[in-house]
Amino acid sequence: FFNEMRYSPEFPRNPSSDRFILSKGHAAPVLYAAWAEAGAFPVENLTELRKINSNLEGHPTPRLNFIDVATGSLGMGLGFASGMAYTGKYFDKASYRVYCLLGDGETSEGSVWEAASFASFYKLNNLCAIIDVNRLGQSDPTPLQHDLDVYRA
Repeated sequence: FFNEMRYSPEFPRNPSSDRFILSKGHAAPVLYAAWAEAGAFPVENLTELRKINSNLEGHPTPRLNFIDVATGSLGMGLGFASGMAYTGKYFDKASYRVYCLLGDGETSEGSVWEAASFASFYKLNNLCAIIDVNRLGQSDPTPLQHDLDVYRA
């Protein structure tokens, strides 16, 4: 986020900025903390997380100028990210990259594999999917648990 992505906290909607999609929207507090650290808003505002009338909701929403899409329904983020990468590559002819952080539990969703197939077919080399392999599912461990060799394949 801090060393690879190209963005300006002062102009978050800059068309040439990289995009970041937090597919696992329930991890919004970490995303908000990163944007605050980057200077998008004062770090002190993090104490407003999930309070009534706060912009820092439990899941990211685009009413914040540094959030592109609302996430929270697991499995949807890579589809959003693939569409943005496709637009950047084939319509905008832009150099921005799209980063998508997924949870390992949501990689069991069919929509994730459809998005991965789409990205592969259209050779979206401007898309970077990152999987948080924490082994934690809703109520049980994820099917692959910590078997990183399977993820690498």
